[in-house]
Amino acid sequence: MKLVQRLANILAFERRCIRSSGVVPHMPIREHGIGCSGYPRECVSSGSGAQVRRTLPVRLHLRALLARRIDALDASGYLRDATLRVAILLVFLFLSPGAGRAAEGYRIYESSAASVNGEVLFVSDVVQEACFLGCAAMRGTVKEILSLREARDRLILDTLALQEQRKLLLGSVDNVTLEEYAREAESRMAACPSPCRREVATGETREWIRRKLLIRDFFDRRVAVFVDVKSDDVEKELARRSSAPGSGPKPTLEQVRQEMLDERIAQEIRNWETRTASKSRVILSPMEDR
Repeated sequence: MKLVQRLANILAFERRCIRSSGVVPHMPIREHGIGCSGYPRECVSSGSGAQVRRTLPVRLHLRALLARRIDALDASGYLRDATLRVAILLVFLFLSPGAGRAAEGYRIYESSAASVNGEVLFVSDVVQEACFLGCAAMRGTVKEILSLREARDRLILDTLALQEQRKLLLGSVDNVTLEEYAREAESRMAACPSPCRREVATGETREWIRRKLLIRDFFDRRVAVFVDVKSDDVEKELARRSSAPGSGPKPTLEQVRQEMLDERIAQEIRNWETRTASKSRVILSPMEDR
C-alpha cells in the first residue's frame, strides 16, 4: 500500500502544471516529463494565453528534481540501510575463521619482511618457512628451530637461487618426483606437533616442495657439476680416520669420497650464495621474533 502511494505521488509530481487564473482554456499546454513541457519551466499565463518562462538554470532544476525524487522514494533510507548491511557483513567476515585467507588469486595486504631485487617477501612467507623447517617437511632433513630472522635469511637465499634459475633457465622438477616428495611432506606436516602446521594448506606444502626441488636441481646443474674430489685426497682422509683411536668401523673408500664431495658441494653453494647476495639489492624490514 505504501509503495502505491509513493508511485501516485511521483506521477502527480511529474504531471503537475502551475497555472494562474488567467490561463486561456483553448490554449493547450502539453504536460509530460518534468514540469509542463519536459523542461524545468513553469506554466504561467498572460492575457493572450499561456507563455513559458525560465525561473532557474536547467542544471539547478535537474538537481532539485533529483533530490525530490530521491526523497519521494525514500532512497536515502535505502542507502543508509545498505551501508549498514555492508558494515555488518564486513564485521562478520573478519570475525569468521577463514578471514585470514584471501580469495582465490588475491593476497590480503600485510607487512613485508624483505625485498630481494624488487621481489617482496611477506611476513607470512617467513613464518611459513620457519614452520616447514621446524617440522622437517623435506625428505632427508632434520628439524630446525629457527627464529624469524634466521628463517628470513634462508628464504632470501632461496629467492636469490630462484631468481638466478629463472634468468639462466636452469633446473627443472619432474612431476613423478614432485608427487612423491609432496605426499611425504604432507605426511610429515600432519604428524608435526607444532601448532603452526594448522595454518598451512595442502597446496602450500606442495608449492614449497616444488620450490625446494627446483633449487636443489639448480645447484646440481650450476655448482655440483663442477666440484670434484681427487683420489689422493680420499685416500689420505681414509687413512686419517682409520688411524684415529676410537673411530669405530672403518668406512669404505666410496663412502669417504661421497662425504667429502657433499661437504665441498655445500661449501661451494655457500660461496655462491655469499657472492650473489653481495651483488644483489636486498632490503630488510624491521621484524620482531614471535
